Amino acid sequence: MLSSEIVPYAKTGGLADVVGALIGELAVRGHDVRGFMPLYGAMRNSLSGLEAVAGAGEADIQIGGTVYRYTVRVGSYPGTSARMYFVDCPALFDRDTFYTTDPDEHRRFILFTRAVLETCRRIGFHPDVFHCNDWHTGFLPLYLKSTYRGDEALARSRSLLTIHNIGYQGVMPAGAYADIGVGDRRLLDDADFADGFVSALRTGLRYADRVSTVSPTYAREICDTDLGMGMQRTLRLRGEPVVGILNGVDYREWDPRHDPYLEAHYDPDDLAGKAANRRRLLGEFGLRVPDSQPLIGMVSRLAEQKGFDLLAQVLPDFLAERDCGLVALGSGDARYSALLSDLARRFPARVVFNSGHDEALAHRIEAASDVFLMPSRYEPCGLNQMYSLRYGTIPVVRRTGGLADSVRHFDPVTGEGTGVVFNDYDAPAVRWALDTALQWFADPALWRRLVANAMREDFSWSRQVQRYESLYRQLAAGEPAASSA
Repeated sequence: MLSSEIVPYAKTGGLADVVGALIGELAVRGHDVRGFMPLYGAMRNSLSGLEAVAGAGEADIQIGGTVYRYTVRVGSYPGTSARMYFVDCPALFDRDTFYTTDPDEHRRFILFTRAVLETCRRIGFHPDVFHCNDWHTGFLPLYLKSTYRGDEALARSRSLLTIHNIGYQGVMPAGAYADIGVGDRRLLDDADFADGFVSALRTGLRYADRVSTVSPTYAREICDTDLGMGMQRTLRLRGEPVVGILNGVDYREWDPRHDPYLEAHYDPDDLAGKAANRRRLLGEFGLRVPDSQPLIGMVSRLAEQKGFDLLAQVLPDFLAERDCGLVALGSGDARYSALLSDLARRFPARVVFNSGHDEALAHRIEAASDVFLMPSRYEPCGLNQMYSLRYGTIPVVRRTGGLADSVRHFDPVTGEGTGVVFNDYDAPAVRWALDTALQWFADPALWRRLVANAMREDFSWSRQVQRYESLYRQLAAGEPAASSA
């Protein structure tokens, strides 16, 4: 299992959560799973107890005209017997941030990917499947079918590439192809070269034995719509469907029955704790939102992808006209940070905005809020809407990607459904969705039914991991590899 980030070691987004959860679930189910990630400088002190890998030692890899020395260190994934390997190359990974805009960014992950392959050879570990995640590991399928094609240790290994967000493609100048080290430029995409670049993700999509992504709807969207971000033709030429597997939720971390960050715990049969958490959060921020008015929560990256261009059009008038509270947490685009800060100044008794990331506050917002707002333009999977369901916090989402696959629009007549789902990506649709949520909240019996529906949903990893097991078995059985389009 290769990833540029894995919880609990390094995290900037949902990628880390998903890969960490998969490693844990697969280990518990008896698979020999090995995790690999870079040893970033920021992790070094906390992982000082790692052991050197017997049989691997120090090694050199030449990338372009530079020889890089690296070592591989090993420990156990928390709570399991799964081995976690960390590629330690200070020249490339001791940076101020996990990801950079440095001109050698592509070299960092080329070295990481090649180091994984070399380590497996040296320690005698012959994986059935290399599970690659996002562009950072996109060259591994190419290496298996070129540089390591005749290697007896890896001859039976197959590759699965999972797309967590197709918008991140690992683009590098065409002149960097020599750094990849496969020699023949024809192995890479001619169209990309003509445009002056190489894409690590496109390369992975061409050579991986199977390709998956993190929800069934997103799998269709990236093949058939402009949400494929230029990769549609590459995906369609593979001749097989992209497999969409909805991410799961780690209910050990996200469950109001035992969440350590909460003032009071609660469950579907007794929601008194939810009311207590709401009172605490309102008091902490000095907000005055009576019980008859809903509290809307947001925990988000502040970006256009997340629908903030629409919220800039909707929220000022909505908050001026409707009685409700808003608690927002996030960081990102300065324009949207300014928007939320301005709303907090205009409505100081009903709106608060906290900039940055605060894990404890994120949990408390989920528990205290009545409504969770997530109007994304696109969302490969999303996790917060699934967290919200478990916490009885009704998600308001657009019908896209994993949001469409995890939230069902409520029907007040039949009493079926779990949230508010709108279709069009425009300001009137967002306003309709918010007004609908407030209308339902005003009917206590109706709202109790909706909350009960939401809290019964189960998106546990123990269910979702079975889909990955099925893919791994198909690959390990030696089914024909996808052609390199």
